[in-house]
Amino acid sequence: MKSTIKTMFLTAALAVFALPVVAQTGQTIQDRKENQQDRIANGVQNGELTAGETTTLEKKEATLNQEERDMRKLDNGKLTGADRKTLNQQQNQLSRQIYRDKHNAPAQNTDPKSEVGKRAENQQDRIANGVKSGQLTAAEAGHMEQNEARINREVRTDRAANGGKLTTQEKAQVNRQQNRESHQIYRDKHNARHQ
Repeated sequence: MKSTIKTMFLTAALAVFALPVVAQTGQTIQDRKENQQDRIANGVQNGELTAGETTTLEKKEATLNQEERDMRKLDNGKLTGADRKTLNQQQNQLSRQIYRDKHNAPAQNTDPKSEVGKRAENQQDRIANGVKSGQLTAAEAGHMEQNEARINREVRTDRAANGGKLTTQEKAQVNRQQNRESHQIYRDKHNARHQ
């Protein structure tokens, strides 16, 4: 009888000590996702990441999030040790990619002089704030960054064709595109989907 009681107490004590480790392991994945989203948002905000780089990173983040959801579906909402190991390795790869992209030569202009450039910078800040606050999912941010990169390419092409300037018609076209993008940013930030 004494050994049964000792065994019960020992089992209960071990369970109490193991609980925080199990909970922490589950949160570690979420904490890392939030940390990486913050790093991406900071890179967008301070110009270290271009719209194209951000698109790629957000797509990878969205794919990783979907993979985690799929793993959880297969195991009744839980992650196995092998699942955690796989996700950790993928998060490590994404973390290295974020570092490389933030420390390579391409950068966003964080002090634009033109109206088009100022609007683009403002929208980048809105996207970055949405990512940082969790109002934008990785997929939403990736889609927006893809649109921003497309608009940026168009502006570069138009300027190259016109000696560094945009014509009045080109400015109007870019303004319409930026208006659409601005409305999309607002809708996605207020659609109740969160990171």
